[in-house]
Amino acid sequence: MTISKEPLPAPSRRSVVAAAGVVSLAAALAACGESEDDGYGSDPAADEQKPSDAEKPGGAAGAVLAKTSEIPVGGGKIFKEEGVVVTQPTEGEFKAFSNRCTHKQCPVTSVEGGTINCPCHGSKFAITDGSVKASPAPKPLPAAEIKVEGDSITLA
Repeated sequence: MTISKEPLPAPSRRSVVAAAGVVSLAAALAACGESEDDGYGSDPAADEQKPSDAEKPGGAAGAVLAKTSEIPVGGGKIFKEEGVVVTQPTEGEFKAFSNRCTHKQCPVTSVEGGTINCPCHGSKFAITDGSVKASPAPKPLPAAEIKVEGDSITLA
């Protein structure tokens, strides 16, 4: 291999500007890929309160959540402090799920029409099993453990 001792020609203004544009575009695209906010109204408060992977829905075991009569048949009730939603799909059948949407971890805010509803991007989950009924949520709500004893519902 022969090494030339001639100096390289100075780059043209056009090549310098083009290279700077490519670098700027690459930086902008990389920044977009790292952002969790998709610009469609994600809840900033939810971003601050995202549970870690080690956290499970359910709060403190043994804590009384409600009386069975407080959970409507075909509906449910959200327990924000405990991080759970308790539903009663049919008379006497109680289910519990995390109150955090699996899309962007926004807290769900209502249980209506047979679904648990997230206001951030419109995801809906079935009250029967937490399955996704309307996207963009990618997976079902995680189940939470509860115990029904007499007329009390407690965290397991």
